[in-house]
Amino acid sequence: MKNMKKLLIAAFCLSSLSLNAYAAEISGALGATSQGGLTARVGLGFDWDKRWMESSTGKLTGYWDLGYTYWEAGDEAGGRHSVSFAPVFVYEFGNGHVKPFVEAGIGVAMFSGTTAGDQKFGSAFNFEDRLGAGLKIGDTQKVGLRVTHYSNAGIKEPNDGIESYALFYSHSI
Repeated sequence: MKNMKKLLIAAFCLSSLSLNAYAAEISGALGATSQGGLTARVGLGFDWDKRWMESSTGKLTGYWDLGYTYWEAGDEAGGRHSVSFAPVFVYEFGNGHVKPFVEAGIGVAMFSGTTAGDQKFGSAFNFEDRLGAGLKIGDTQKVGLRVTHYSNAGIKEPNDGIESYALFYSHSI
């Protein structure tokens, strides 16, 4: 729990560096793990307010994501919690009111134990890799699907890792 508090403080400090006049969004996701357990996630995102590769095809943007996930199920360790922090790149296609997008990010996560479901991590500290796709509706809403993988990248054995497949919704505040 002490490490989770340290990660939360560090994530808050890093995200506060980009708060100036940047848009923030609240997100929620419901999903399932690769082993059949359930996940519920809430997140807070902070837009980078930067754009690259703008054209009639679309643009590249990004945001900082701070999230909390509840992990349920598994015979060995149900009811886990994790806190994660990640930079996420987003490519939005087109310029209309409804824009398809894809996203990818790699960050860090701290779990409340070294297992989630029946998967053994070897350490509570893990990396978070994500891929997602969805629709941005106007300037305030997003809905989509996201696949997120957690593992410790071989820092400590065992390193089973776990995936979450989720439907998410976010709204700018």
